[in-house]
Amino acid sequence: MSAATRAEVCVVACAEAYRGNGEVIASAFGTIPAIGVRLARHTFEPDLVVSDGEASAVRGTWAVGGAAEGDVEAWLPFNQIFDLVWNGKRHIMMIPTQLDTHGNCNISAIGDHAQPKVQLLGVRGAPGNTVYHPTSYWVPKHSTRVFVPKVDMVSGVGYDNARKAGPAATRYHELRRVVTDLAVLDFTPDTGRLRLVSVHPGVTVDDVVAATGFDLVTPDSVPQTRIPTAEELELIRMVIDPRNLRDKEVPA
Repeated sequence: MSAATRAEVCVVACAEAYRGNGEVIASAFGTIPAIGVRLARHTFEPDLVVSDGEASAVRGTWAVGGAAEGDVEAWLPFNQIFDLVWNGKRHIMMIPTQLDTHGNCNISAIGDHAQPKVQLLGVRGAPGNTVYHPTSYWVPKHSTRVFVPKVDMVSGVGYDNARKAGPAATRYHELRRVVTDLAVLDFTPDTGRLRLVSVHPGVTVDDVVAATGFDLVTPDSVPQTRIPTAEELELIRMVIDPRNLRDKEVPA
């Protein structure tokens, strides 16, 4: 079997973000996070709840980009989703347009909010997602355009703003991981600042620092992101992503 590609390393890093979650709704935006969630449930997190994209939780492992092929194990109507979300029972992985050192996320607009240069999605569910349950981020292209000193609008709440808002915002607030095409990052427990955890094979710490628009917390020793096992590669290539959609998101 050929060596793991950068995209496959990113898949495993996204899967690892869900390690230890137990029975929570696993929501993942982007092709590689969707592959990662399926990989995590199939291997080390069997209790993750994965939706068919409509109103059912589905058992089993199926390919991304197609209809769910597993057995329905639960009914998840819209009102029940909110009950679960508001009690911390979901871990979402979103794609930020901008992200700052404390994890404030912007998916709404670039530029002055009164007259933006670019109109994006709007805040959507980002405020509630970040306040009510664990949130991670997936960045397909790590650059200074994404990792900025200050976001143009706070759509998802970072550690500094959650602390300013008080206990109502911090009770379930947890920014867990940031996975990019270059590295894995998390947030320091004391200051809530973005910290480098590992770099992907072929990437240096200097590469990550140069692609980040603010000072990262960088440990003295930064390991390499773990590569997929042979079993994981077979699951990714043959079962979960046989059409190789992952390489369209992170080219080989």
